[in-house]
Amino acid sequence: MSNDETDKESESGGWNMFGSPVDFSFRELNTISDMLSDEPNPGARPLKRDSEQKILSATLRLNNNFLSDLTALMDTLSALYTEPTRLAWLDLSFNEFQHIHPVLTQLKELRLLYLHGNRICKLSEVDKLAALPFLHTITLHGNPIVTERDYRAHLIATLPHVKMIDFSAVTKQERELTSVWQRSRNPHKSMSHSKVD
Repeated sequence: MSNDETDKESESGGWNMFGSPVDFSFRELNTISDMLSDEPNPGARPLKRDSEQKILSATLRLNNNFLSDLTALMDTLSALYTEPTRLAWLDLSFNEFQHIHPVLTQLKELRLLYLHGNRICKLSEVDKLAALPFLHTITLHGNPIVTERDYRAHLIATLPHVKMIDFSAVTKQERELTSVWQRSRNPHKSMSHSKVD
């Protein structure tokens, strides 16, 4: 997605107070807090800032770095952003993440999350993201978990609001098949529901 596309999405999504994406991609960052001693890449439009010089934005690009931990994410966002919990677009692709850090569940406004090109091995890591009520787009291709059986079905079942997985739209047929898949995995639950009915 280009800078212009991100800007349009931000504006159309009702975040009109937010300006250009904050871009720390390709900066050889080893830790999240490294952002505090660096300046973001220049974008097509200058970043909007408040009177305290905090950034007005709902997006953050951290792709193509050497990040493996997100423990300091909220502290770092609070130092840089006017409203850190309003972050809606986060690109963590092509880093060194082996786990999905629970800190992401604090970003309740998150709509789009890129995690492709990392080292996430366990499909159960995705379960943490079920706490994000507005997450509609996620990428995980290029991680070891994509080789797991029922990878896509697990994501659709775990993230009921997701509309796009790995740049491919979730279809109505997929949702129906996932529903069947879920029932086949939980036959006792299905039986208990039928008894109640």
